[in-house]
Amino acid sequence: MRILVTGATGYIGGRLVPRLQQQGYAVRCLARAAERLRGRFKDDVEVVQGSVEDAESLRTALKDCDAAYYLIHSMASKKKFAEADRRAARRFSEAAQAAGVRVIIYLGGLGSDRERLSGHLRSRHEVGAVLRASGVPVIEFRAAQIIGSGSISFEMIRYLTERLPVMIAPRWVNTRCQPVAIGDVLLYLVSALELPFANRIYEIGGATVLTYYEMMRRYAEIRGLRRRIFVVPLFTPKLSSYWVHLITPIPARLAQPLIQGLYNEVIVRNDDAARDFPNIRPIGFDEAVRRALDRSNIGERETAWFDAFAAKVSNGDFSGVREGMLIDRRERTVNASPIRTAEVFASLGGERGWLAANSLWRLRGLLDRAVGGVGLRRGRRSIKELRVGDVVDFWRVEKHDVGQTLRLRAEMRLPGRAWLQFEAQPEAGGHTKLVQTAFYEPRGLWGQLYWYAILPLHNIVFGRLIESIARAAENRESSTAPRAR
Repeated sequence: MRILVTGATGYIGGRLVPRLQQQGYAVRCLARAAERLRGRFKDDVEVVQGSVEDAESLRTALKDCDAAYYLIHSMASKKKFAEADRRAARRFSEAAQAAGVRVIIYLGGLGSDRERLSGHLRSRHEVGAVLRASGVPVIEFRAAQIIGSGSISFEMIRYLTERLPVMIAPRWVNTRCQPVAIGDVLLYLVSALELPFANRIYEIGGATVLTYYEMMRRYAEIRGLRRRIFVVPLFTPKLSSYWVHLITPIPARLAQPLIQGLYNEVIVRNDDAARDFPNIRPIGFDEAVRRALDRSNIGERETAWFDAFAAKVSNGDFSGVREGMLIDRRERTVNASPIRTAEVFASLGGERGWLAANSLWRLRGLLDRAVGGVGLRRGRRSIKELRVGDVVDFWRVEKHDVGQTLRLRAEMRLPGRAWLQFEAQPEAGGHTKLVQTAFYEPRGLWGQLYWYAILPLHNIVFGRLIESIARAAENRESSTAPRAR
């Protein structure tokens, strides 16, 4: 089967494509910004530049496709979003019918049509009805909050709970919901291709029904945080969105429609999904959160949070936020091969030291020892060889692709968790793009304060480090280059 995925640059679509490939499907993506997909998937994924507003690109994308995933939603709080969503769905479904597509699979929002739904939840249901009107069978999944690192619903809970020891919350925190893990959502979406193609609506949710208040309390317990939440009736959705904008990286224009939907109870009211997908056993909220927070045991996952990191950077330093992480990312073009560059960063630590600002590294080690940490005294097993699991001073090797990538996980005492990653990416002319990224996952308010307190030292430590690695790689390249006779 040939499958079209719309919204492949988004959170769900970006994780769905690799799963479809693993099942042996031929995958094609329709993307307005096709360059964002370059290098993200395997080479056999076909990408069509265009959008649902462009009839020609839509015909090209749907040609010879057996099934199509419609993962396009409008989240901005603009007034005419509902009409724009209906118009886009109508164009897509009519083009799918003309192309002979056998089924459209759509992910919408949970909520009862008998209740007064928010504008965005109501629009999600309307889109499903518009898709069905063309005559192409539609399998529609309706989900509540999706729990996974990078999901906007989960990130809002994460940031509010992490950053506020005492929280003044609006009354929507007492609304019941049935959040579902991202892994389970993807299982439903892929498994739908094995069903008889007929119009069906499935309500999907996790194993736990709870209020948003309970979600934040349970998140805090999993993270070992003490939090007090006071509910007051004064917050309007607009005022709440500005509060979210202030405390989290989520802008008000995205937070407002999301918050409006939080006043609706979103729980599964029928068991059709359990009947037709007997092999899927959705996990509960606590397990979904633990998986979303698992930064080290990424194993064979189809996408990892490191892979999802994509930020616009300059040749200078970059500090930003991604999926609950505080990030310092730096890049340099090195006049040396990736092998030579990687040899340098793979030899850091131990007796050789860190090439730059060694006095500050030693000071950090002494401070760590003073508070009961491991300090720098462990060194490294070998000055030449490096394996996954090896100790490098107060780091441990979490990933090592020889000649390409080295990721170190911090084992010093911190109010959070930290990683330091180096990448040697080949460029034209035998050059290398050296990428050095420090990731930090703060734990509560003290973790946030720690990061910003040491931020002035980053330019000294990390700034000098990448420059020293670049120089050492270039020196190593020139010393090994064959000399003319």
